[in-house]
This record gives sequence, structure tokens and C-alpha cells, in this order.
Amino acid sequence: MKFNNVVIEDYGYYLPEEYLSSAQLEEMLSPLYKRLKLPEGRLELMTGIEKRGIWANGTLPSSLSTKAIENLLNKGNVDKFDVDMLINSSVCRDFLEPSTASIIHGNIGFKNNTTIFDLSNACLGMVNAWVVIASMIEQGLIKRAIVVSGENAGPLLTATINELNTNTDITRKSLKKYFANLTIGSAAVAYSLCHRDLCPTGHQLLGGATMTDSSANKLCTGDGDPNSLVMETDSEELLKYGKSLAKKSWEESKKHHGLSENEIDLVIGHQVGKAHKEIVLKNLGLQDRPTFDTFHELGNTGSSALPITLALKNDREKIKKESNIALIGIGSGLSSISMGVKW
Repeated sequence: MKFNNVVIEDYGYYLPEEYLSSAQLEEMLSPLYKRLKLPEGRLELMTGIEKRGIWANGTLPSSLSTKAIENLLNKGNVDKFDVDMLINSSVCRDFLEPSTASIIHGNIGFKNNTTIFDLSNACLGMVNAWVVIASMIEQGLIKRAIVVSGENAGPLLTATINELNTNTDITRKSLKKYFANLTIGSAAVAYSLCHRDLCPTGHQLLGGATMTDSSANKLCTGDGDPNSLVMETDSEELLKYGKSLAKKSWEESKKHHGLSENEIDLVIGHQVGKAHKEIVLKNLGLQDRPTFDTFHELGNTGSSALPITLALKNDREKIKKESNIALIGIGSGLSSISMGVKW
């Protein structure tokens, strides 16, 4: 896929006020740690995650997404009545039906002919939505769209802590499938994408490639509702399949955005943790390129992770104009998108 007329116009985000450190989380798991004689400090040591944000159980994903969009609109660069499409892309949703996008639409007060729907694809949801939006803009079907994600780790962490502390059948071996749950964090982020004619100074989506390996669709599975989430992950196998698929999508993406490894000024990847980042970037030949991380302070925030990391990088350090950015997204299922952006 190659895009010629699509730009990132603006973004907004909403971060939690409450954070749970890895040390605090291990203290909450003290019954498990004592029973299995687990060493303290292993969670942060293995992942590089110092803390993760949480909102209270029962916090609706739509309320988080609404705040992120309000923060985007309050910057004054986008008018809500000029938005042709709204996509909610988070893993967390208010309920099965109707779409969470419909709740957000009502909260914000978008125009009646704004197309709305949910698009969910695990941690890759927002980047998938960018591809859908960009394709529709290129075809002339829409001019501007907002995509939003609101992820809350609170319910998953609560359910996992309870299970690990009360289920005495859990062993050191069976504990592994719950480990990824302890890395999940919370964040909400919204992006506006539009035709370059509407925002000549926007950041251009150059294009990229998407790849899927559905033979790995059982390696990370989740079920639940906003108040009680359940997830089990084979992290080692998921990383093995993920790095292979990311390599294929990166190699294919270079045919469309035209950037080689040594032309990349910044790499933004999915924020799983320290080991995941190092292994994936080395496998892609991008280990020596500048990057930016948020997993240490936010944890793995699902579909919000890559886009909020890009936003925070720009807000904190200002990405230089004309920088070539590689976006490397991976989502369980298993899917991978590699995309080039000219900032």
C-alpha cells in the first residue's frame, strides 16, 4: 500500500492519574510470591516496566476515548463538524452492541452524517484504522477522520491478581501464561487524519505493508467485559512468531514507502517491553536507529501503545521536520503492519 495524499493532522491523549509500580504489584501478589518462592524485582527486571497506569474498574472505554478526542479538539486545529468518519479502535469496549463509537459520537456531538464504527484487532487496532482511513481518503470517499483508542488495564490486573493469589494449582510453569497480564497499562489517544489539501503542513503517511499469520491465533487469547477481563498468553511463542512476521511486513513495506534502514531517523514500535523491543529491532536490522519508548512508564497500553508513544515523543522532544519514521506494529492474531511516515 502506498499513500500520496494522506497526512496526520493532529492528535490528543488522556493519561491516568493513578499508577501502579511493578514493586507495588509484586507486593499485591505476595501470597503467590511466598508460595512459589519467587524473587522480588523480577517483573521490572524482565520487562523494563517500572509502572503502569490504571483507571478504576467500571471506567467505560468510551469515557476515556471521549477525553482524548476533547483534548485533540481543544487544540483548535480540527473542527468536530468537519469530521467525516469516527473509528473506535481499542481492545476495550463498553459492550458488544452497540458500537462504542456510537457512545463517543454522542458524547462529542459529531454531525449526523459522520460514519461511525468499531475496528478492533488487538494491539494493532489503531494502526489498522489508519490504513482503512488512508485508503478511503485516497479514493476520495472521505476527507477527514478521527480514530481513537481508550484502554484500561484495571479490570485485567484485578482479575489476574485475584486468580494468582487464590488458585493454589498455579505452578511456576503455569504462571507464565499470566505474565503478560502484569505488563498491561492504560492510556487513551486520538488522531486526526485528513487529505493533505486540508492540512499542507501535516505529517505524510508514505505507505507500508500488512502481514498476517493466523497459525498463531491461539497464542494470546482474551475474553471478558469492562469490569472483568481475562487473558492468557504464550509470550515466548508469541515473540517467536511476531518477530518473524514483523520482518516480513518490514521487508514488504520498503517496496512501498521506499525507505531503507539507514534512512530511518526514528523507529516507533509496539510497547511490549525491553526484551521484545531489542529482539524485534535487531531482527529488522533497525537496532542502531534512534527510537523512543513509553513501556517503562505506561506499560503495554494495547492499541494505544504505538500511537501514544509517537505523540509523546513529539511533545517531549519535538520530532525534526522531514524525519523519516518507521512504525512497527504487531498484534495478537497474529498481524503486523510496518509503515513509513515523513514528519
